[in-house]
Amino acid sequence: MTPFKSKGSDHSIFGRAQIMSDSKSQREKELAGRAAAELVGDGDVVGLGTGSTAYFAVLALGERVRTGLKIVGVPTSVGTADLARGAGIPLATLDQQPAIDIDIDGADEIDPQLRLIKGGGGALLREKVIAAAAKEMVVIADSSKLVPTLGKFPLPVEVISFARAPVQKRIASLGATVKWRVRSDGRLYMTDNGNPILDCSFGEIKDPSALARTLSDIPGVVEHGLFIGLARVALVGRGDRVERIERS
Repeated sequence: MTPFKSKGSDHSIFGRAQIMSDSKSQREKELAGRAAAELVGDGDVVGLGTGSTAYFAVLALGERVRTGLKIVGVPTSVGTADLARGAGIPLATLDQQPAIDIDIDGADEIDPQLRLIKGGGGALLREKVIAAAAKEMVVIADSSKLVPTLGKFPLPVEVISFARAPVQKRIASLGATVKWRVRSDGRLYMTDNGNPILDCSFGEIKDPSALARTLSDIPGVVEHGLFIGLARVALVGRGDRVERIERS
């Protein structure tokens, strides 16, 4: 696969390592996003993910649309819908296009079995609905998202407001450190669906499938960010190339 290159910048000696790291991460995200966009065929219905890596895939798909590619996108968030419209991608709802050919989305963590933690961007419910409706889910990421075991990234859990207190207590009883997600101005974060998110730090998650079942059984939990058995392919930017990982 021909690598795509992006430019980074360095503004000071102090903080140079962080700037270089950020530049490397952004370059890898763009590489992965552009590689995923090349998997889309003419006439496809495409699930459009949310987040900093999916951003590059949406822009790359917009470039292909402007050169003649015929697709329809089903966005996973209001923000992605706005980005896709600006890129010139025709959009539809799941009611209009319930069968999705390919879903392209990012992840906060990816383990060797392509089990994921998602939801850092707040769109986990719609992302999971679209991933489950797709014939194929392709997850895209920079190399820092590959982990041997899920759990370093806090697991997002979307909750109905009515159940905030009992859900928080129940998940804390499972051994997690929990806190409600807030915006930069201190207000409670609300998803596009009007629900708050509980960020749950479990540490190393030894059995993601068991935890996923336990969380799903808690009354008041709308959805959680464990994506089990959904991604079949991962495209991961690593340096100046893209690594393809397939679930066995």
